[in-house]
Amino acid sequence: TDTVRTTDTGEKIILNRKKKLKNIGSKDFNANFEFGERDSLTSRGEDWAMADVMKQLKKKVCGLCFDLQEKSSQGEGSAVKDEEAEEDGEQQVKPAEMDPVFNLNSFYEDASQYDDQLTFDDMNLSRPILKAITALGFRQPTPIQQACVPVGLLGRDLCACAATGTGKTAAFVLPVLERLVYKPRTSQVTRVLILVPTRELGIQVHSVARQLAQFTSITTCLAVGGLDLKSQEAALRAGPDVLIATPGRLIDHLHNTPTFELTHIEILILDEADRMLDEYFEEQMKEIIRMCSYTRQTMLFSATMTDEVKDLAAVSLKQPIRIFVNSNTDVAPFLRQEFVRIRPNREGDREAVVSALLTRTFQDHVMVFTQTRKQAHRLHILLGLMGLKVGELHGELSQSQRLENLRRFKDDQIDILVATDVAARGLDIDGVKTVINFTMPSTVKHYVHRVGRTARAGRSGRSVSLVGETERRTLKEVVKSAKNSVKARVLPPDVILKFRDLISKLEKDVEAVVRLEREERELAASEAKLSVAQKRLDGPTSSDQSQRVWFQTQQERKQSRMSKALQEFDLALRGKKKREKFVKDGMKRKELTSEERSQFEILKAQMFAERAAKRERRPKRARAMPEDEAPAKAVNQKGGKGGKKSAFDKELTNTSNKALKHYRAGPSFADRKRLGMGKKFKKKKK
Repeated sequence: TDTVRTTDTGEKIILNRKKKLKNIGSKDFNANFEFGERDSLTSRGEDWAMADVMKQLKKKVCGLCFDLQEKSSQGEGSAVKDEEAEEDGEQQVKPAEMDPVFNLNSFYEDASQYDDQLTFDDMNLSRPILKAITALGFRQPTPIQQACVPVGLLGRDLCACAATGTGKTAAFVLPVLERLVYKPRTSQVTRVLILVPTRELGIQVHSVARQLAQFTSITTCLAVGGLDLKSQEAALRAGPDVLIATPGRLIDHLHNTPTFELTHIEILILDEADRMLDEYFEEQMKEIIRMCSYTRQTMLFSATMTDEVKDLAAVSLKQPIRIFVNSNTDVAPFLRQEFVRIRPNREGDREAVVSALLTRTFQDHVMVFTQTRKQAHRLHILLGLMGLKVGELHGELSQSQRLENLRRFKDDQIDILVATDVAARGLDIDGVKTVINFTMPSTVKHYVHRVGRTARAGRSGRSVSLVGETERRTLKEVVKSAKNSVKARVLPPDVILKFRDLISKLEKDVEAVVRLEREERELAASEAKLSVAQKRLDGPTSSDQSQRVWFQTQQERKQSRMSKALQEFDLALRGKKKREKFVKDGMKRKELTSEERSQFEILKAQMFAERAAKRERRPKRARAMPEDEAPAKAVNQKGGKGGKKSAFDKELTNTSNKALKHYRAGPSFADRKRLGMGKKFKKKKK
C-alpha cells in the first residue's frame, strides 16, 4: 500500500516509488536487493571520500607535523553525526525581508509525530541514492530521519532536534540530494550551503555527503579553515552543487574569490544551529544571511535547540515546522552518568582524580574535556609522562596536527584524547567508551554535547564528571533532566594522595617540556620572519598575492575582541577592590598552583554561564506582526466602537510594504501642505 501524506494546501503526496516511475513501468525497489559494487566500496572504506581533504592540507615544515594518512573507520553508524539545530541568535534582518505570514508566537506546524514504520524505500528517493544507502550499510532509518526526510522533500523550512548520535547528518543530506537529482542544474552555480561551527565537523559532513552522492553527478566542495585556499578557490569557481563551510572561511571566499556568490542558494542548512546563532558567530552569520537568497529553504538541526520561534528570526524562517524527536536536554538513552564530588578546599585534586581514573579504571577509548586550551595541553604532557598513550585536540594546534591526532584516536593508536569544546559537537568517533569532564561545562546544553561523544547509534557508554561545590547547580539541572538514575563514584583518599604526590614529582619535567616547546615556537616564528624578509628582498610581490579583504576593518575586529574580553573580566571580577587584588596577585605569582588552575577552569565556565543568562534576560526585539493579527485587547479597549485605528496606530505601527514605500519616498503633497513644509506655505506665514 502507498504511504500518503497531506500538505498544508490539502494536496496528497504519495511516498512511493510507483508515483515517480509509473511511466517507466518499474516495480517497487526491493529492500533485499544488494548491489554488486558493495564489496569493492566497503574494502576502500572512507579513504576515497577524504582524499581531497588530505590534498588541501598545508605542508608546513614543522617538527610537530606528521605525514597524514586519513583513514576513518567505517562502521554501521559511521555516517551518523550528531546533534544540530537552532537556538537563540539575535541577528536582525531587514524589515523588507520579513515574511508577512511569519507567526512569532508559535511554529506553523508540529511534525514531531512521525511514521515509525517508514523505510528508505517509502521515502520516494531516487535509485542512485538508495544504492548509496545500501552500500553504506544503512538498513532502517532512525526516528529523526523518518520525521525529517519527507518534510525536507516538500521544500519546507524546519527546526529539528534529536539526541546525539541519532543520524541527523543523513536526515538533512538525503532530502537535499534527492531535490538536486530531481531538478538538475541549468548553470554552474552553488545551490546548497551547509554551515558548520568547526573544521572537523565540516570534514565529517563532507565525507558523509560524498558517500551518499557517490552514484550521482552531484558535486560537493569543502571550504573550512586550515586547508589550502587556492584549491578551494578553484573548486568554488567550478560551481559545486553542495558547499560545506565554516562561517569564517566562507566570508573570506565571498570577499576574495571572483565569481563566487550566494545569490543562487536554494537550500541553507545550519548544522549545530544553536552554536551558529550564538554571540561568537553573530557578526559573521549576519553577513552570510545578508548575502543569501531570500527565496530559499532553511533547515536547522541540533541536539540542544530552543523551541521559541522568536529566537530564530535571524535566519528569516518561513512557516517553520517543528520536529522535536527528543527534548533539547535529553542525553543518549544508553548513557550511564557518574559524578565524582570534589570537596571544598580540594580543587587541586582534580588532576590526581583524572589521572587515577585513566590509570586504574578507564584505560582506552576515553575522551577528556577541559574548559581551556592551556589545561588541555598540561594534561596531555602530564598523562604522557605517566606512560599513557594520549593525544590532544584544541584550537592552538595546526590543522594537520588536529586531523592527525583525531586519526590516531580513531585508529586506536592512542587511548586517550584530551580536548576542549572544539571536539564537543558533532564528531562521530566510533568506539568511544568513556567521556570524562575535568570540570562541569558552563551549561546543561554544553554537557549534553560533551557526553554525546559516547553511547552513539544505540550503543552504550559512560560519562564521569568532576563536580565541585560551585558547580552543584549545574549538577542539579542534569539530575533533574535525567531519565535514568545517576551514580556517584568515590575514589579512596589514599589513591588520590598517591597520584597527587606523583604529579608534584613530575612538575619539573612538565616545566621543562613547556620551556622546550616555547623555544621551538620562537625559533619557528623567527624562521618565518626571515623567510618573509628574504622574499621581499628578492623582488616585489606578484599581483596574485594581493592582501585579502574582510567584511570588518581591522579596528572593528580588534574592538569586538576587546569588548568581549573586558566583558568577561568585569563579570568575573565585580568591584574595584577585587579587580585590584587580582592584578596584584597576578604580578606576584608566575606559576599557578593546582588549586588555582582548577579554580580558573571553573571561573571560565561560570563567566560563560553568566553571559548566557544575561542574554536570556535581555528583552527581545519587537518584530513585525501581520496586520490581520491585531491584538484582541485593543478592540475591547475602544468600548465596542468597531476597533477603529487611531492615527498613531495607522502611521507608526503599519509595517506593510506599501507603508514602507510611502515613508521611504517622503511625505506626500497633502502631508507637506499640512505640516507647512512647502515654499509657498512658508511665504504666507511671513
